[in-house]
Amino acid sequence: MNFPEHTVEKIGGTSMSRARELVDTLFIGDRKDVYNRIFVVSAFGGITNLLLEDKKTGEPGVYGLFASGDQSHAWLDKLTEVANAMREAHRALLDHPGDLKEADDFVRDRIEGARSCLLDLQRLCSYGHFRLSEHMRIIRELLSGLGEAHSALASALMLRRAGVEARTIDLSGWRDEREMSLKERIESGLQDADPSREILIVTGYAQCREGLMKEYDRGYSEVTFSRIAAMTGAREAIIHKEFHLSSADPKLVGMENVRKLGHTNYDVADQLSNMGMEAIHPKAARTLRQAQVPLRVTNAFEPKDPGTLIDDQPTDTPAAEIVCGLDIYALDLFEQDMLGVKGYDSTILEILRRHNVNIVSKTSNANTITHFLDASFKAIRRVERDLIETYPNADVSVRALSLASVIGRDLSGLGVLGRGMTALDEKGIEVVAAQQPPRLVDVQFIVPRDQLDDTICTMHDLFFGKASKAVEKKAA
Repeated sequence: MNFPEHTVEKIGGTSMSRARELVDTLFIGDRKDVYNRIFVVSAFGGITNLLLEDKKTGEPGVYGLFASGDQSHAWLDKLTEVANAMREAHRALLDHPGDLKEADDFVRDRIEGARSCLLDLQRLCSYGHFRLSEHMRIIRELLSGLGEAHSALASALMLRRAGVEARTIDLSGWRDEREMSLKERIESGLQDADPSREILIVTGYAQCREGLMKEYDRGYSEVTFSRIAAMTGAREAIIHKEFHLSSADPKLVGMENVRKLGHTNYDVADQLSNMGMEAIHPKAARTLRQAQVPLRVTNAFEPKDPGTLIDDQPTDTPAAEIVCGLDIYALDLFEQDMLGVKGYDSTILEILRRHNVNIVSKTSNANTITHFLDASFKAIRRVERDLIETYPNADVSVRALSLASVIGRDLSGLGVLGRGMTALDEKGIEVVAAQQPPRLVDVQFIVPRDQLDDTICTMHDLFFGKASKAVEKKAA
């Protein structure tokens, strides 16, 4: 399965909600050849939040409400809300009565099918021999595929109405009794495809034996995207976002001050993922890197701009490329008798793994181990409780802090740590901790939460020029 000279391109949920605008830019526009492209699409903006849970606030969707076992059947009302949101989304794209009817019928079939499945499962689990918890992973998988299948269908209908040959490749496994690996599912979906004659619109979710949600949770669409690019020998993998990868958040340092990255490598992409700023899921990046497929990140609404190329090449000139930040918790474990005793590190890591807490960074000395963590306060408290039970003589403490990071393919010779500390001191910013790993791709500054924005602005000013308005205002 190898398609010559094609690209595999991913469109995120927010961009999908503006897909009609993309017809005259990204999809068709003034392109000489609209084909030789495979698009992997996410659900329309907000749909997956309604199906699972809100990614930012944690507010439960259909899955969360169903999993809670609430006998009020609140999940049924939420499922109806999903159906209404889906119809509203495709009506923003489609206007032909035939297309609207096909999309409406699709939503009705999928939503009612999911409703019947969940009701049947709920009845089954009312008997003592069956446990709802044993089926929740599969339910999460089933619900995840609804949004992508819907957006893929609507996009194909929209493109066909615009005079382009387009076809939906539904990998969600709806009513498919076959058990397949991800590789087999992709091969089955693309077995008779011809990208040279039609635009292929592929669902970001793929039902498979491994369980994409189990392995990657909400990063599953990028995993599907990367596997398709690798398996088909894509010339390039492209992710279309609503913004360019820039030297900092333009809302913070000013649009006139940021610089587009233009070119970086997968090492920097991994550091961004560690900071919660995923250019691409790290496991998806690994797939592309191993297959030697370069990745391009573009602004979907600026089709003539080449965006930022991400490959495996080092830089010729050391330079800072991006400054970003993240709210974290610092978890300190101090034990006077730690010195010379093995096992503390591995025990702490096991507790963090058990509670699914992400480690952003860590540091240690003779009798203290500090982990800088990205997790909910509830999860951090659970970790703290387990550590106190495991080490009753230790002092365990938690502090809410922030971490600012200066990232680049090669920071050698720039004096990032020293110059950064001096600049922050001049701005009156308290540095709780700072570290510079030997492999100079990032330098981290731990600061109080209320000083994160000023820290990012100060670092951006230092390495990219032009003081941000936020810092100037505070300094005044």
